[in-house]
Amino acid sequence: MDARGLVRSVRLVGAARGLRAARSAWRGRRADARALPRGGRERARVPGPARGAEPRPGGGVVYFERSSLRVRVTAGGMVFCGWDGAAPEPSYALAGSYPQADPRAVLEPDKDGGWRVVSERVLVTVTRLGAVEVRTPGGVVLRRDLPPRWWEPAGGAEGGARGGAGSRWTQRSEVPADARFFGLGGRAPGPRLRGGPYRLWNAGPVPFRTGRGARSLTMPVLWVVADAGGHLVFHDNSWDGLVTLREGLEGAGSGHDRPGRCEVRMSGGPLRYWVLTGAPSRVLHGWRALTGAPVLPPRWALGHQAGLWGAGGEREVRRVVAGYAERGLPLSAVHLGAGHHRGRRGFTVDSGRFPDLPALAEALRGPGGGGVRLVSCVDPAVRAEPGEAVYDGGLGEDAFVRDPMGEPVRGLGPAGEAVYPDFTDPRVRKWWGGLYSERLARGFAGFCHEMNDPVSLAAFGDATLPRSAGHCLESRGGDHREAHNVYALAMARAGFEGLRGLRPHERPLLLSRSGWAGLQRYGGTWTDQTSAGWEGLRDALAQVIGLGLCGVPYCGADVGGPAGSPRPSPELYLRWFQLAAYLPLFRTPAVPGSGRLEPWEFGPEVLEHARAALLERERLLPYFATLARLAHRSGAPYVRPLWWAAPKDRALRECEDAFLLGDALLVAPVLEPGVVRRTVRLPRGRWYDTATGQVHRGPGRVVVEAPRARIPVLARAGSVVPVAGPEGGIELEVWAPPPGRTGGGVVAADPGDGFGRVELERFSVRVLDREVVVAREGAPEVGYPVRVRGSGA
Repeated sequence: MDARGLVRSVRLVGAARGLRAARSAWRGRRADARALPRGGRERARVPGPARGAEPRPGGGVVYFERSSLRVRVTAGGMVFCGWDGAAPEPSYALAGSYPQADPRAVLEPDKDGGWRVVSERVLVTVTRLGAVEVRTPGGVVLRRDLPPRWWEPAGGAEGGARGGAGSRWTQRSEVPADARFFGLGGRAPGPRLRGGPYRLWNAGPVPFRTGRGARSLTMPVLWVVADAGGHLVFHDNSWDGLVTLREGLEGAGSGHDRPGRCEVRMSGGPLRYWVLTGAPSRVLHGWRALTGAPVLPPRWALGHQAGLWGAGGEREVRRVVAGYAERGLPLSAVHLGAGHHRGRRGFTVDSGRFPDLPALAEALRGPGGGGVRLVSCVDPAVRAEPGEAVYDGGLGEDAFVRDPMGEPVRGLGPAGEAVYPDFTDPRVRKWWGGLYSERLARGFAGFCHEMNDPVSLAAFGDATLPRSAGHCLESRGGDHREAHNVYALAMARAGFEGLRGLRPHERPLLLSRSGWAGLQRYGGTWTDQTSAGWEGLRDALAQVIGLGLCGVPYCGADVGGPAGSPRPSPELYLRWFQLAAYLPLFRTPAVPGSGRLEPWEFGPEVLEHARAALLERERLLPYFATLARLAHRSGAPYVRPLWWAAPKDRALRECEDAFLLGDALLVAPVLEPGVVRRTVRLPRGRWYDTATGQVHRGPGRVVVEAPRARIPVLARAGSVVPVAGPEGGIELEVWAPPPGRTGGGVVAADPGDGFGRVELERFSVRVLDREVVVAREGAPEVGYPVRVRGSGA
């Protein structure tokens, strides 16, 4: 960085803070230069020819001249591959023990000197030079992983650094020519991932984000969807990496197809990965078994939530809550940002602005306040100042990340010079989880983890801890190169487990801005909005779909765009609000630099249409609660791409401006200015416009009305949608099936915010003598009021 760049950085964050950020960056760079190995001569290594194989349960180990490969097929058909002795564990992504091996899968010799593992659901072949092919049981190739390549220090002993910090590696793969890529934690402008590089490094907030494709939440989880079949591949490695994609090209009948390509480059760590094949629902069910079930948010967290910086104090909170109530707008929670802390210090409250926070929380949650909960932001950076309770307690527990000299690493947080807990240490997680008792005593019902990449503000380079910073890593030991991407995941675990211990009978709300594979076990997230305007609206939708495909179903996009962006126009705000009303997390923020973003701030027309969207969200709350239960049991996201049930439909794979909400609804948001009619790509079947009742038939494209008052929402014929009735109970909204066809749906009547088991109630729908008949499985009566809509009504 030159002097001119330093001046720009100082101007960006303010003179005094900018100089501290520059000093923090230089300090981190100097520490890394002293502690980390310097770049030097390297030698490349490839596996070499095969020397033999050892059968083991579910597969076996193939030995090559300079490496080895462990192949294991589980009872559910998942494939594990680990090079250089890499095993499935230890892993931050896996939930508990990894799945058992398929006892019927056997490693056996294949043609041309290779080996194969045959199972009921997948066929794996290994060539004598180390290429790995994953095929369908019928032999159709889903992916071909070419022999990997390692780079090691030239002066090291042969194989001495294999799989460790000294070995960076590359793996190239080929997929069918028609394949399309999705995932990687949700990326813009997707959800389909275009060709190019995508960095696997959790990045800090704007304006400190660096690196093409970096964002706050990255995952090495890639979906490949093709005519031959779909699969998910997960490289279980938390080091800094780069995924480079290139879509294939079909030969248009000439037979000369160019396969799609994927290259994964990691700066260190083990070369191990999982492959899950099959239909999308089956893949995510397996992903749930592998990495854990998505947590159930409390019922109130499915309603509309408002965000406040908190600097306005109790008066501001009461003003906003009263504003919603006076205008008949439902509100379930208010988020308080760092403005409610004392000097931005975590686990504190500014008593001048909030003289009696528990009383405020009780008043808002009671009948007079409309059942509104308070949510507190929590930042991992701890102000390094003697006398601060968290700092002193952390020193006593030896809880903070340390540098190679054994001293706590000093960074720059929102409150000034800061130290950072080491959440990869079980002791520290237990200590940190106990701190939430202070937040609960203040009356907070939910928590939002901010700046947990972790962020140490820096004028240049990555805004995080030095890569040489030491971490416990569950007693294995290591540095920040390995711990960075899992830092937020471990913090979420600390918070979730602490809250479960403090309130064992109450489902906690925990949102995390950053994370990694497996985050769904502890909470949800929101999109990393780096673009404003209409582009930001499209990016937000893409990321929500991508996050759901990566196993994090409870997510959403803040209405209006990123913090500090220009105030949206009334039209953009309304369209953003209408889209957000159909996303799992529905939140309207208010942060410094963006102005007030409550619906009434944009005029009477916007207020009227926003009220309609809010009331529709309230009506659909039983459906969202059902989708939450289904996600917990099956891993299926609430928000799904249009190709979810028909991945072989190429037209649906290309569609990026609409989504499925569960199985029943198709939502087509307005993503461009001035649009009052839009084209919608429909999957196969009959679809009803929920506003007009007009019937459309798919597959194909149809034109629907999209006035400013609403966005198009279509219901699948034969579906059963649980909705809130006029008296607050559940009703069944049944959309008539086509003649001669049947339909159905499920209902999860969530009784509250506890952990009690809820049985899914299943319903079938058919037409009998021109009348739509609804039946409940295993019961003589339906048990709910039924309202039939559609041509069969």
